Amino acid sequence: MKQLLRFQPARDSAFRRELRARANAYLAGAHTDRFGDWRVYAKATFLAVLTALLYVLALSTASTPVFVAAYVGCLVAAMALAMNTLHDAAHGAVFRHGLLNRLLIRLVALPVGVDTDFWTIRHVHFHHPYANVEGHDLDTEPNPFLRQTPFQRWSPQYRYQHLYWPVVAALSLPYLNWYGDWLDRFGKTPVAANSRLQGWSGWLSFLGWKLGHVALVLALPLWLLQAHIGWGVVLGAYLLGQMLASCVLVALILGTHWAGVEFFQPQADGSLPHDWCQHTFYTACDWTPQPRALSHLGYWLGGLNLHLTHHLFPTWSHRHYRALAHIIADLAPQHGLAYRNLTYRQLHASQQAFLRAMGQPPANH
Repeated sequence: MKQLLRFQPARDSAFRRELRARANAYLAGAHTDRFGDWRVYAKATFLAVLTALLYVLALSTASTPVFVAAYVGCLVAAMALAMNTLHDAAHGAVFRHGLLNRLLIRLVALPVGVDTDFWTIRHVHFHHPYANVEGHDLDTEPNPFLRQTPFQRWSPQYRYQHLYWPVVAALSLPYLNWYGDWLDRFGKTPVAANSRLQGWSGWLSFLGWKLGHVALVLALPLWLLQAHIGWGVVLGAYLLGQMLASCVLVALILGTHWAGVEFFQPQADGSLPHDWCQHTFYTACDWTPQPRALSHLGYWLGGLNLHLTHHLFPTWSHRHYRALAHIIADLAPQHGLAYRNLTYRQLHASQQAFLRAMGQPPANH
């Protein structure tokens, strides 16, 4: 059982009080709420229709190149749909009613393949409260491929992690689908113990959705296209689509917790020397697409490029992130907090510098 982690109390934080007051004033002035609106729903509908049309095209062609292009495009579009809906819904930020958020998560995740119960626990209950805290943030757990914190053991292969990390990024989604989720289900990680679905009901839910994913993205295409498209092409296109979708997501998001940030180990009593708001500034950053012609890219990323903003306001729809980021940028310097909003070029450079630094053997090695 992991040690209980404790931040310093933030109740009396002047920054926290002013931030919440400014954010609430923004909502009141805009006559709106923190949830999604028709624009979010319209974008989700467009991405859902695009995913469905590409899927139908893939299943109705006799041409191998057309099938591969449409099928891979379908999986990438499904990931874009998940980024814009599943992520917000996991935080209860799309609809007011929790049941609608949970239903949306399940439907959107079907072509992606992840078990949403486990992913939500991993993301909401481990990563968000404990970002970059050794032994608590499951996204930075030790592994043989990436050394992500200065507290982890070093191995010679890490010297080259700045070169091969895109391969790791591309394989992250297949790994989660076909290995990580199963580790969770068999109780080999801290995730399963926090699940609402235990025992046989948990297994039936898990296997049902995994079989649903296989039926949708593999069994149906293999059956309908057997006269025209070989099974190896279908399996190859599936792997390629998952890898491309995974690489795009990880490349655009993961650096926000690597770029010029800090990593922490709890003290002996499980405490950290700062409050949770301060921790967010120490462990994340925002980035904005440049030049201006690319400024709308963040819209299609579900606002995840404004990642520090998301960590401060996880239960708010991403439609508010740009306005919230301006509020944070204004308030943070007044309270001695460094708000960073990078370009993607700066983010990538910092990410590479981080991977190189973590790839070098420690001085006492």
